[in-house]
Amino acid sequence: MAQTLFDKVWNKHVLTGKEGEPQILYIDLHLIHEVTSPQAFEGLRLQKRQLRRPDLTFATLDHNVPTIDIFNIRDEIANKQITTLQKNAKDFGVHIFDMGSDEQGIVHMVGPETGLTQPGKTIVCGDSHTATHGAFGAIAFGIGTSEVEHVFATQTLWQTKPKNLKIEVSGKLQPGVYAKDIILHLINQYGVDFGTGYALEFTGETIQSLSMEGRMTICNMAIEGGAKYGIIQPDETTFEYIKGRPYAQNFNQSIGEWQKLYSDENAHFDKVITLDVTNLEPQVTWGTNPEMGVNFSSPFPEIQNINDERAYNYMGLKPGQKAEDIDLGYVFLGSCTNARLSDLIEASHIVKGKKVHPKITAIVVPGSRTVKKEAESLGLDKVFKEAGFEWREPGCSMCLGMNPDQVPEGVHCASTSNRNFEGRQGKGARTHLVSPAMAAAAAINGKFVDVRKVVV
Repeated sequence: MAQTLFDKVWNKHVLTGKEGEPQILYIDLHLIHEVTSPQAFEGLRLQKRQLRRPDLTFATLDHNVPTIDIFNIRDEIANKQITTLQKNAKDFGVHIFDMGSDEQGIVHMVGPETGLTQPGKTIVCGDSHTATHGAFGAIAFGIGTSEVEHVFATQTLWQTKPKNLKIEVSGKLQPGVYAKDIILHLINQYGVDFGTGYALEFTGETIQSLSMEGRMTICNMAIEGGAKYGIIQPDETTFEYIKGRPYAQNFNQSIGEWQKLYSDENAHFDKVITLDVTNLEPQVTWGTNPEMGVNFSSPFPEIQNINDERAYNYMGLKPGQKAEDIDLGYVFLGSCTNARLSDLIEASHIVKGKKVHPKITAIVVPGSRTVKKEAESLGLDKVFKEAGFEWREPGCSMCLGMNPDQVPEGVHCASTSNRNFEGRQGKGARTHLVSPAMAAAAAINGKFVDVRKVVV
């Protein structure tokens, strides 16, 4: 019987349970960080349980870590969460990519960079953007703290299989238009709940032509479309990315199985969406959720409901304005969505030899120590610093305001992150989601510009 890629990986991991009902899945990889793991570890202690598979559990520090003076953690709660994870990792035998270590960074970057993330795996983490790892042909999803404890104790998880939604993307992207624009446009067109109850398989010639970094960006934001999972067929691009990474020593033995991971020709999808990106423009969000976005050249829409009205009031904007009218004050290049080496390279091309606009505070936060070192070896740090950007240490940083990096109240920020909710980047912060190239061009010009005219 023909199966989708998602079906193949799911069915291989079912230990018990009927389809259509909750089933027990075996979990191949459990990634953890300092925010959602403390209570789960404490639960093990209270129940006098051991960690079932410490060898399949890997920890990193990302959400709370400072990006300046990283060992001077002034926030008591942040410090407590960080030191607690360090102690728990030691007590339970978990490998931790610790503060300042060569592999430390945002959890969704550490997995792929180390080779832990591989096709055909089931991967969980107490973080909604775990869908990122689906770019490798894995079933990857975020879980809650009680589920983290369940995986700790059993290396399994109860889950109900979702329906399958195929998103077929065709057409060649214009210079200045990127993977981030594809996923922002999909969410703008179909809403923040179009993927609810589905696993999203991104396919088509456009997806196949993307780098692994671009594919990760798209799967990362599947969650913003209401889906729990995003997945992409692994191919030569995938295999080339994985080969030689520290935890991919099984590469030669596994590649044959990985090559079987694709949706069969007659596989059934419960829903199909097609998108031609030939004429896609750079995207900018104007409101307080990711579907509140427009093409760069389009005016902000009329108010349709109370949510729109509240969003306009919060953002200090009006219908009919355009992206170029936004009074920007901050630019943030970072997050698990767009802080990879290719993102920083693209942004550096735009800022090289130029200066950040006097009214803009601009920061670059590589998503991991690996990316930071690679970028510095290419001289990117000098390019950004000479332009007037701040060059920081790795971490989640200004994506979510759980650390010292926050946007001041009432200030508009061009951000390469994934969420623009009220207060996401700090109390009263006004977030506009864009690609790294758009953010870089905004830093130089002091406002949003059509980056297609910059990169040509």
